[in-house]
Amino acid sequence: MKIKLFVYLFLLVIFSGSSYSQNVKLINVDQLHERIKNGKDSTYVVNFWATWCAPCIKELPHFEKLKSEFKTEKLAVLLVSVDFKSKLSTSVIPFVKRKNLKNEVFLLNESSPQEYIDRIDPSWSGSIPATIFIKGDKRKFVETEFTYEQLLNEYKKL
Repeated sequence: MKIKLFVYLFLLVIFSGSSYSQNVKLINVDQLHERIKNGKDSTYVVNFWATWCAPCIKELPHFEKLKSEFKTEKLAVLLVSVDFKSKLSTSVIPFVKRKNLKNEVFLLNESSPQEYIDRIDPSWSGSIPATIFIKGDKRKFVETEFTYEQLLNEYKKL
């Protein structure tokens, strides 16, 4: 009886662990703005990236480290992929799982890049990686790849 219970618990743990993977949600610009607006007491670090962008991939661990080092603070790190929506299940979800990303991951659900680029930040040329830092009424848009030290410095400036 104990062996059966052990096997059952073992299988339960295995399958519940493997079925849990980072959920990548679709989000449009309005939903992103609403998400940030509803969390006025939090600091938001919103990074725009793509699975095919080498500088983006290189800096993603820095965003993971930032969130883990400041987990006691009201910090929300949102990773927003600009991959095509058609790549959600074939590229983005496997990438997120493979990289074991813990921060919230979204896929930008917009059809016109020039329209959403301007709505996110009028100064944005459209290149990635790009990051927005938001705390209350303070907002800073940065269009560059970060080292961890640079990311930490921008975060602490808010």
